[in-house]
Amino acid sequence: MIDLHNHLLPRVDDGSRSVEQSVEVLRSFAEKGVTAVCLTPHFTASKLAAGVPESHETSFAALKAAAPDTVALYRGGELMLDKPLTEPEALLRRISLNGTRYLLVEFPRLVATQAVFQALGHVVARGFVPVLAHPERYACCTPDAVRWWKGTGALMQVDATTLLAARGRGDRARALVAAGLADIAAADNHGDERSVAATYEALEPQSGGAQADLLVRLNPRAILEDRYTEEVPPLRMRASVMQRIRRIFESEEL
Repeated sequence: MIDLHNHLLPRVDDGSRSVEQSVEVLRSFAEKGVTAVCLTPHFTASKLAAGVPESHETSFAALKAAAPDTVALYRGGELMLDKPLTEPEALLRRISLNGTRYLLVEFPRLVATQAVFQALGHVVARGFVPVLAHPERYACCTPDAVRWWKGTGALMQVDATTLLAARGRGDRARALVAAGLADIAAADNHGDERSVAATYEALEPQSGGAQADLLVRLNPRAILEDRYTEEVPPLRMRASVMQRIRRIFESEEL
């Protein structure tokens, strides 16, 4: 499995606070079958002109020296699109996923459907393929809205553990997978227990092993290698399974 969205570059954002914490997470990833991780610390478009801080280089060198050999480390970023991109392509390539044309992007949580469409279109116009992180986080996310957004040429990245969540984001994430609108899944780990392996936990009971393979193996590998991704087939979600997931979460909240 390959994880293309996490905050394990230590001491640079709201994610892992130390090399030791990141190494512990990477070891747990390896135990679950994760073989490659693209580190994606936060960036903001309005502050991007300052470039990639030197602290990122220092942190990466320290993590790479201590990381388990069974997990390959790549570089990238998660870019908050709070303005249109005007920076040189060379700078954008420094924060794209492994230096490819794929750029992981996000928005403030309260964002309008039209604003997402326009911003994704601007990224495409710059010659990049936007990969929208956790679209299920946005209240405006519906299958119809996502079809519109994907019409720009964008890809969608759902959070793996959200596929197991009850209601709200969980329902939205599952709706995207059910409609064949999700392209990859990722952990969005911040130094915690979240793992991309949750994709299989959510989809295999639905006979969705082929979809899970595309979401966490084949399409992430294509992105790292700057190739085209494959379409993920729709998956009929059985209501009975989703109801069991909801009951589990509801019982834990009592």
